[in-house]
Amino acid sequence: MNEKKKARLRRAQKTRSHIREKSAVRLCVHRTPRHIYAQIISANGATVLATASTVEADLRNEITGNVNAASKVGQLIAQRAKEAGVTKVAFDRSGFKYHGRVKALADAARENGLEF
Repeated sequence: MNEKKKARLRRAQKTRSHIREKSAVRLCVHRTPRHIYAQIISANGATVLATASTVEADLRNEITGNVNAASKVGQLIAQRAKEAGVTKVAFDRSGFKYHGRVKALADAARENGLEF
């Protein structure tokens, strides 16, 4: 594993330990060059309450690796979280910088009713 990925995973582990101490429901984001994924995970970490990604059929037909796609995933995850009864989450960016697609997803989720 290269140094860049090790550093990202170290940052992710540190963030997740803080979220675990607070025992909060978390919005976990993962990105690849082609897709972006979001999950709402329960406070104990055992259950996934809602998911959204650009791999899904309705979002896959468009370009999937840009800011517009990430904001659509943010809207979708916020709607699904509301359906699951979740309104307040802790944002777990998985060690990625809060910039670009990760920021677009977070902003779209906030605009559609998630609090973090």
